[in-house]
Amino acid sequence: MDLLIINHRDLRHNKAGGAEQVIYEISRRLVKKGVNITWLSEEVKGLPKEEEIENIRIIRRGNSLTLHLYAPVEARKHKIVIDSVAHAVPFYSYLVNKNAIALVHHVHQDVVKYELNPIIARAVAFSERSVSNYKSIIAVSNTTKRDLVEKLKAREDRIEVIHNGIDHNVYKPGNKASEPLILWIGRLKKYKNPLDAIEIAKRVKAKLIMAGGGDLEKEVIEKIKSVNGEYLGRVSEEDKIRLYQSAWIVIVTSFIEGWSMVTVEANACGTPVVAYDKGSLPEIIKNGVNGYIVEYKNIERMSKIINDLIGNEDRIKELWKNSYQESLNYDWDKSSEKYYNYLVRKTSD
Repeated sequence: MDLLIINHRDLRHNKAGGAEQVIYEISRRLVKKGVNITWLSEEVKGLPKEEEIENIRIIRRGNSLTLHLYAPVEARKHKIVIDSVAHAVPFYSYLVNKNAIALVHHVHQDVVKYELNPIIARAVAFSERSVSNYKSIIAVSNTTKRDLVEKLKAREDRIEVIHNGIDHNVYKPGNKASEPLILWIGRLKKYKNPLDAIEIAKRVKAKLIMAGGGDLEKEVIEKIKSVNGEYLGRVSEEDKIRLYQSAWIVIVTSFIEGWSMVTVEANACGTPVVAYDKGSLPEIIKNGVNGYIVEYKNIERMSKIINDLIGNEDRIKELWKNSYQESLNYDWDKSSEKYYNYLVRKTSD
């Protein structure tokens, strides 16, 4: 099977994140099943235009805009194509390849209002609606599937839900901090509400650690000085895992999460997540099992739950154990098997 995956960034891009991790984890398992994979992404200064990583052929062309011109040219050359719609605007491979599939991490119709000026936001939102033209769509969660149907008017029978996984050999429980520690980690973007974590830290009896990079970095650096907190910036994969393991609780304050990798990663490291009731978070988090869901922007309620858990040693230890057990529902090997079977089915239709 000859597969092309198109995504703005590859794993070595300095802004690589969740979408790139998903593609890498699935791809490196598919190649072991005999799938020939080419990954098309934008050029990065200092990186070669072509290289091979774990038998995955990486091709780098153009920039964030012109990659959309290279995409249909490359899409013609391959048996099947997955367009990773990680930045709202699809690559339109369905126009040149009958086996084109859209991989949708989350629907951006509401997010663009947070991040872009009104004119560009309308243009991007309009472009994203063309995802409904793909005859085959993979959604990473039932929440994303619902948004595809309701917000983009995609046909439900064209959508396959395949959850993201986790590598339990890498993400696993470790030693907890000796004193209460809460963690916020992710992109410092408006729609992720990182400043809410600082407001929560003012109300809880725990130290706050924040990690990640993005547009709101200067504000986070300045405001975290007002609480018992520390901002680490972007951290390595190894440090990220140690943070998950040592944290007593992870907080997620996003307005939308197509699939919260932070939640599953934290759970795999034996750490519960307290999060807002947005996106896929209520789909992943079971109240009182692997965390808690609270109303969006209800900082007082989130703070109370955190303080109650910190003050109840038996209860929080129970959540540490249950969080790990719940994470076992997700596994990259299982996810890649579903991808493989789906691709085989699509190419044989």
